[in-house]
Amino acid sequence: MDRRQRKTREAIFNAFSKLLIHNSYSQITVQEIIDEANVGRTTFYAHFPTKDDLLREMCAELFEHVFSHKPEAEPTHDFTMATGDPKVIVTHILYHLREHGRTMIILLTCENGELFQRYFHQYFHELVTLHIFCGSTRKNTIVPDDFLIDHISGSFVNLVRWWLKNHMKQLPEEIAEYFWAVIEPVV
Repeated sequence: MDRRQRKTREAIFNAFSKLLIHNSYSQITVQEIIDEANVGRTTFYAHFPTKDDLLREMCAELFEHVFSHKPEAEPTHDFTMATGDPKVIVTHILYHLREHGRTMIILLTCENGELFQRYFHQYFHELVTLHIFCGSTRKNTIVPDDFLIDHISGSFVNLVRWWLKNHMKQLPEEIAEYFWAVIEPVV
């Protein structure tokens, strides 16, 4: 994707986010997104066949960056030296979520918040499978792996919702400690 296309997508994402602040998802029209983003209808549809695809792509782009398996040095944090450590990965994710807090709050509280939460859960589920359960010897062998992974992923999503709802008063490191305190007895 060239720079012009990336800039257009960003304008559409920003317009959509702005509209979600004041309107329910179902009431937002493609025309309103086009007007707010200052792009043509053909341009919009060249990027997103439907409004649902726009939401899906917006979530995917956010989560692919937030849940990156290879942390990069960022202006607010640098976890590049600690790749593979699940505790550091969770803290890294929380830093990204804090940086995107406004967008996260919009997406979690909009009418289609459950769709966003499903994507969020799905990405974290993959992370738990790859980095927390990969090669670990579990303390709790009664509960099936797939159930426990799903439970841990849901717990993280709820923790983030709680953190956002409380205006992210705690540092990412503190939230990571809360998460590990809850899941460590079972993994």
